[in-house]
Parts: sequence; structure tokens; C-alpha cells
Amino acid sequence: MTPISDDSPRASRGPRRSRSRLAAITLSAALLGAGAPTAYAALTDDARPATTRTAAPPQKAVEGRPYIETSLLFGTARPNGGPPVTDKEFHAFVDAYVTPRFPAGLTVQDGYGQYRDSHGTIERERSYELILLYPTSQARPNGPKIEQIRAAYMKRFGQESVARIDDSARVDF
Repeated sequence: MTPISDDSPRASRGPRRSRSRLAAITLSAALLGAGAPTAYAALTDDARPATTRTAAPPQKAVEGRPYIETSLLFGTARPNGGPPVTDKEFHAFVDAYVTPRFPAGLTVQDGYGQYRDSHGTIERERSYELILLYPTSQARPNGPKIEQIRAAYMKRFGQESVARIDDSARVDF
């Protein structure tokens, strides 16, 4: 690029041209900024052309009923070093201890977890998550049943604990 001397005609127009460019850029930015809310408003459902709107009114969300969701987390490693709890043993436990207390239904999911045992060792193990759903009105009578299940599993399989998680849920069947 060739330098422009201070006495050239182009140099004398420089500051004026720079100010004009700055003004044009500022005006453009202001117009773009003012137009942005209008552009975003055009993206709402109400602003769509009639040809792209759905004919049916929106469906009301299913509200469900208030329930408690209890998850029990069962480990399979035995702290005493014995063989892990097998699928067959776990499902027999569910059949004998859980199903009679919750005959309306339950869900079992396979998992993998880890925890720090009472000796400070990180234990990694295959695990099961048992999910129970019941109306909030049944929380008080179901509490002792759930504690019986936890105690029976710990005793039968020599476990240090069975985690329990209770959460509120809205359920519709």
C-alpha cells in the first residue's frame, strides 16, 4: 500500500471519510439492534403464517396423580469377600420379599455402581435399582415394608447397606 502524504487531496478527505464511515456503521448497528426484537417476535407461534399452523388446538398436559417414587439400590459384591449375588439369587429375593409387599407392580433395572466401604476401600460392583410407585396416601404404611425389604437384603446377602431414595412424582397409568 502506498502511503498518502499529508498534502495530498486524499489525505485531506481522510478524517471526513472516516467520520462518515463511523456514522454509517453506527447507524447500521442501531437499526440492526432495533430490528432484532421484531425478528424474534416473528418466530413465535402466533406470528407464523396460517398455512403452517396446526389445525387442532393444543392438548392439555396430563397431570397425573401425586405419587411417591421409591428407588432401592442393591449392591451385589459381598463385603466379606464371598461370591457376588447372582441374578437368580436377586430375582428370588424380589419374588420372596418385594412382590408380596408390593403386588401392584415394580421395576428392576440393572446397574453398575461404586461406593466406599467401611474399611475405606472403593468397591465397584454390578447392582440393581428397584423402583416402586405408590400413592402419597400410602407413604406411611409402605415405609415399614420398605425398611423390612432393606433389612432382609442386608442380612441375607451380608450387605453393609441398601440405599433408599424417595421422590415426589406425578403419575398417570
